Amino acid sequence: MAYVIQGETGDWELVIGLEVHAQVISKSKLFSGASTLFGGEPNTQVSLVDAAMPGMLPVINEYCIEQAVRTGLGLKAAINLTSVFARKNYFYADLPQGYQISQYEHPIVGEGEVILDMPDGSTRTVGIERLHLEQDAGKSLHDQHPTKSFIDLNRSGVALMEIVSKPDMRSPEEAAAYVTKLRSILRYLGTCDGNMAEGSMRCDANVSVRKSGEPYRTRAEIKNVNSIRFLQQAIEYEARRQIDLYEEGGQVVQETRLFDSNKGETRSMRSKEHAHDYRYFPDPDLLPLVLTQGFVDHIKAGLPELPDEKKDRFMRDYGLSPYDAGVLVAEQANADFFEAVAKGRDPKLACNWVMGDFAAAMNRLGRSIDNPPVSAADLGGLIDLIADNTISGRIAKEVFELMVETGKGPAAIVEEKGLRQVTDTGAIESSIDAVLAANGDKVAEYRSGKDKLFGFFVGQVMKATGGKANPALVNEILKKKLG
Repeated sequence: MAYVIQGETGDWELVIGLEVHAQVISKSKLFSGASTLFGGEPNTQVSLVDAAMPGMLPVINEYCIEQAVRTGLGLKAAINLTSVFARKNYFYADLPQGYQISQYEHPIVGEGEVILDMPDGSTRTVGIERLHLEQDAGKSLHDQHPTKSFIDLNRSGVALMEIVSKPDMRSPEEAAAYVTKLRSILRYLGTCDGNMAEGSMRCDANVSVRKSGEPYRTRAEIKNVNSIRFLQQAIEYEARRQIDLYEEGGQVVQETRLFDSNKGETRSMRSKEHAHDYRYFPDPDLLPLVLTQGFVDHIKAGLPELPDEKKDRFMRDYGLSPYDAGVLVAEQANADFFEAVAKGRDPKLACNWVMGDFAAAMNRLGRSIDNPPVSAADLGGLIDLIADNTISGRIAKEVFELMVETGKGPAAIVEEKGLRQVTDTGAIESSIDAVLAANGDKVAEYRSGKDKLFGFFVGQVMKATGGKANPALVNEILKKKLG
């Protein structure tokens, strides 16, 4: 169903395009050898090039070029064998050169696509307009001194990939799904860690509204949103602001806005610059970047299996639903953990355990898949004990909690606690006889047509056997006895 926002003059459609700035995983910066490690003391990772000292010349980092090409290939995008670095001129305290080396008319990567996995299991395709490489600026610190701003240039010159989508998204949920999927692809590729809290992935949202069937109206850009939750809130607020403005007879102006997460609202930052305001021109210190097809093909040959391909394989080979497969492949480490658990076992049972009790234990304990509460081998061992009828599914949950608590393997816990399932039909039969003898009135009611009492008898037998009786055998013998 289409996402519409109701206004006083009828329904409005939302139009969203996103510009994601992804910091390239590389030990050194785009045009200098300075370190890119996060968290260093201010101004300790700054070369003479980053500080724009006179006479310093940029030298391109080949590994950053590889990372950009790898990302473009991962986005099913066209790789431009010739691209040009330009100077984007603007003056700000944390930009020591007075310009940013970026790409404008000739980016390294052209059109591609991202397939969104929506919560209902459906998919949507969002077009990628371009990916270009550029230097990051430094950072202004306004909270260190009562009257002065400080500048930290550690981030100055770090390689960024700016990934620009087409205006194909129509709801805050689609924008969230896009950033989630893009981050997943970048992490699989090893080109950006996607850590929004550390600023290594930041998002600008271009938002406009229109009546159905209309051409695009004026958009506003919301700058530097640093979490997916805030992105959704910012888009919702901005859409409502624009609708209210139009319905009051006003006009939306093209501008850059900031999202105030404390107030949950956007506010004007500056009127939107146009490309000519930046006076772009090719950087005279850098020749056009020319790649060979062999260079691109070599990178393509080394690409990992990406989330979409992995999801298709999980659905095909393991018989998983689109939703389950999508959740499991969102993070590569989760997908690898699932495959280790599912190897040689019932994949649907493995999926239920990984996404159910195991995920719940991780959330409860605040653990990550890199430090799981139970190893893949032990969780697989627990599933083996269910499959060979050593324990029932219900007992398995008890065993799992003990595994989390003690760190012991499933087989050891089952033996130690005497939790082995009763599969001796004679022992189950005698327990059933005792239950039926003690509940003669209920037996009579059942036989007179109260079928729902069957569950009561199963419960009583399980209680009598300490939950250890094989449920399938209990059901089978009870049906014969009561029949």
